[in-house]
Amino acid sequence: MGDNRLVPLVLSETERRRLENWAKRRKTAQGLALRARIVLACAEGRSNTAVAARLGVSRVTVTKWRARFLAGRLDGLADEPRPGVPRTITDAQVEEVVVRTLEEVPDGATHWSKRELARQVGISPTSVHRIWRSFGLQPHRVEDFKISPDPLLIDKIRDVVGLYLAPPANAAVFAVDEKPQIQALARIGKLSAQHRAVDFRDFLDEIDRQTAPGLEIHVICDNLSAHKAPAVRKWLLAHPRVQLHFTPTYSSWISQVERWFAELQRRCLDRGVFCSLDELTTALED
Repeated sequence: MGDNRLVPLVLSETERRRLENWAKRRKTAQGLALRARIVLACAEGRSNTAVAARLGVSRVTVTKWRARFLAGRLDGLADEPRPGVPRTITDAQVEEVVVRTLEEVPDGATHWSKRELARQVGISPTSVHRIWRSFGLQPHRVEDFKISPDPLLIDKIRDVVGLYLAPPANAAVFAVDEKPQIQALARIGKLSAQHRAVDFRDFLDEIDRQTAPGLEIHVICDNLSAHKAPAVRKWLLAHPRVQLHFTPTYSSWISQVERWFAELQRRCLDRGVFCSLDELTTALED
């Protein structure tokens, strides 16, 4: 359908509120957020060509989602079923496995087994294992495992895991954490004597400078008070392309940089003997 013969796209108030919510919420799937922005722009009376130019997508993409919305309204923006075996595990069952693993223990035991939890939830032990692996859960490691009291546990896990499994288009995703006398982020590293808010702010500034213009920046970090300090919040307001995503309380294990730190610990720190800060700095940088 050419731009000169477009069917007007008119939204109800309910549809508009829902679309605006999808477009703004950080934990919304990024594909769905873009579709929502396309429909909202089309509802302003813009042509497919104008919407494509405004949002930086192809005209074909705008035409597709305009047509899908007109045909199915909000439901038309959902992903089409993929070929293959239909999914048998529901979101509710995934959530129940994660919540029970983190917040409960079975009678007479210190942690859940795959078979016991599978019986409680009504799925197979293999499915429980896949969910544990997807969320990085290891309930058998009792000495290292802490139950998270975070009331937004599931939302935060979905937010962070979503960034790993389906990173947004035109964006860079980083995992950041502090380790004594070092801050690390992929191949960007900075040494600091303290974990102050200004150090974290300066580190974000460094990430911003080294990331290509035009890309959104998503930073996964834990709930250290320095990450939420006024100096950091002020910096974020001045740099809207940078968004922080916080891991749940006591769940920093969900951040991929923890895996990097484990290798750093094993390869450099466990057997290292450093007689000066300069020696330690050199070893860490190497």
